[in-house]
Amino acid sequence: MATTAVLAARLRRFWPFYLFILPGLVYFAVFHYWPMYGIRIAFYDYGYFGIKRFIGLANFRELFRSVYFARAFRNTIIISGGQTLLGITAAIVLSLLLNEVRGTALKRTVQTVVYLPHFLSWVVVAAIFTLLLSVRTGVVNIAIRALGGQTVRFLTSPAWWRPVYFLCVLWKETGWGTVVFLAALAGVDPQLIDSAWIDGAGRLQQTRYITLPTIAPIIVVVAMLHLAQFFTLFTSVFVLYNPLVYEVSDVLGTFVYRKGIQGGDFDFATAVGLFRSTLSLVMVLGVNTLSWRVRGEGVL
Repeated sequence: MATTAVLAARLRRFWPFYLFILPGLVYFAVFHYWPMYGIRIAFYDYGYFGIKRFIGLANFRELFRSVYFARAFRNTIIISGGQTLLGITAAIVLSLLLNEVRGTALKRTVQTVVYLPHFLSWVVVAAIFTLLLSVRTGVVNIAIRALGGQTVRFLTSPAWWRPVYFLCVLWKETGWGTVVFLAALAGVDPQLIDSAWIDGAGRLQQTRYITLPTIAPIIVVVAMLHLAQFFTLFTSVFVLYNPLVYEVSDVLGTFVYRKGIQGGDFDFATAVGLFRSTLSLVMVLGVNTLSWRVRGEGVL
């Protein structure tokens, strides 16, 4: 009763603040918690007219026997892993280069230019690269033919699709990724840099032995945050892939979309989605545990 009275008193006193967070609570309740009720579909034979019968783990057995699921799982590991590694590396390198720019106007201009792609939607990014890499009218293929080369089918060739995808990701997200690292570089003690310079250390040695070790905890945190989203890959792949490159581009998110939304196999798609969500939960908890061991505090 005392707890109820205290809660009622807080509601009366701080009701404007609770009112402000109400839309957010409603959003999460409707779009994040209520849909979890549908998880039960993974354990039933489900058709267009609703649940038919309980089939237990049959969908999961089918899932692990499916060669297409194995392909999607493999592609998710490769694409997410490459995206994480290349993205963090490119952001660190760009941050180090921008940190060396002394002209304020030039530095701000470069920062603005490399930040801008982040604010474009993936649909726009896909349209830009599709136009640039078009077989007949794309600027890139026109230049290749002008130099005597053969037309390259960048977005329909399994050999070229992943490099093009990684290029799109780097162009769109590298500039935004530098925000955190530039803030970390601002915290590097200049006295350490001056001492190293007096001792004869060059710029590369200063970067290797002073700058990178100083920002290492931030690098670890950024890497952990990327790993926490490892299995959530969808939009960036969905807007660029096509049936000709499913072998190298189909990931768990797009596999669920095709099986469930396009194919109407709702129970099997729900099983795949539940498996993917479970992997994401395990990854998040593992990242949080690693963070506790490395930094002494979690990311959750």
